[in-house]
Amino acid sequence: MVIDAISNGIVLDHITAGRGMELYHILELHRLKCSVAVLTNVNSRKMGRKDIIKIDEIIELNFDVLGYIDPGITVSVVRDGKLEHKFGVELPERVENVIKCKNPRCITSTEQEIPQIFHLTDREERVYRCIYCESRAKGKD
Repeated sequence: MVIDAISNGIVLDHITAGRGMELYHILELHRLKCSVAVLTNVNSRKMGRKDIIKIDEIIELNFDVLGYIDPGITVSVVRDGKLEHKFGVELPERVENVIKCKNPRCITSTEQEIPQIFHLTDREERVYRCIYCESRAKGKD
């Protein structure tokens, strides 16, 4: 299979195998007018298998979402056919409107306009807690 190189765009690499489509939907990449390639189960010496997303345009991305879903992702920004910037994402300290509080007594359950904000309380276990009610939400595994 051949997927063309991109001249100007973003490559999300080292996505845990099976998470590429989840990221595609969460980031709403289907709304873009440019080409987007989602490669799944690609052979990887480092990971065994991985997913890759290639976006044929430089767009704004929510790196907190990327870090929450899969903190091992590498982001490469390509301009004029050359790698301009490459970096990894990490587990964010705080996520907003990514996790929904499941506590029926939380203020976010009754006041829909309040943002859903969670803070990281245990990095090793990837545990987040609602800032309003302290309900626990485990990070993505």
